[in-house]
Amino acid sequence: MRSANVDRFEGKHVVVTGGTGALGRDVVQQLLDEGAVCHVPEMSSSVQDVLWQDHERVRISHGVDLIDEENVAKFYSSIPASPGLWASIHVAGGFAMSPLTGVSKSDFVSMMQMNVLTCMLCCKHAAIAMKKKGHGGRLVNVGARPGLFPELGAGMVAYTTSKAAVCAFTQAFGAEVASDSILVNAVIPSIMDTPANRNAMPDADHAAWPNTHDVAQTMVFLASPENTVTRSALVPVYGKS
Repeated sequence: MRSANVDRFEGKHVVVTGGTGALGRDVVQQLLDEGAVCHVPEMSSSVQDVLWQDHERVRISHGVDLIDEENVAKFYSSIPASPGLWASIHVAGGFAMSPLTGVSKSDFVSMMQMNVLTCMLCCKHAAIAMKKKGHGGRLVNVGARPGLFPELGAGMVAYTTSKAAVCAFTQAFGAEVASDSILVNAVIPSIMDTPANRNAMPDADHAAWPNTHDVAQTMVFLASPENTVTRSALVPVYGKS
């Protein structure tokens, strides 16, 4: 059965960072199913084992370093001016589990760069592209439950701090660009049901974790034209956990 929303992204250009990861793959697939043209920046020179890698509406850009502003600006400026960028979804990021006494300065800076700086640079240059067209747009970030409730972040302080910054950034920038009809939101996952997380926590209640397909659905809604009023929101996607 075809979804009632199958064409809501028809002809719209959407960026998905981290598009080849567990969550990003589902985001891209759902966007393709709904008619989007997906732009996926990648640091590597090749992409393997991704079902949609040869899809006619996928544009993979290799060698894009998302912590390098020149790289990010060049990538966003490469998106066709007509019809222009509609949405940018920022899944790229990193995780580290370590007590603070084991975290070096470089470790901390790296975590902030992977999670906060990439988010900031992509939001900035996506918003520049959207403002040039004047038709508004949608930005979707990924926070984390400890970013909202920092006491849950014991043993992963650097990660928790970086995701708390993503949450604050989303709310502040959402207020800043609302008058431009650019709606900025973030999903806030708990532990997601991915192969890596199952391997790391084999004895956990995996059925309670939200799966990536369902989290992606929420992200795609926030990025869609159907979202006309939600902005600066931190949307919990916890499943039963």
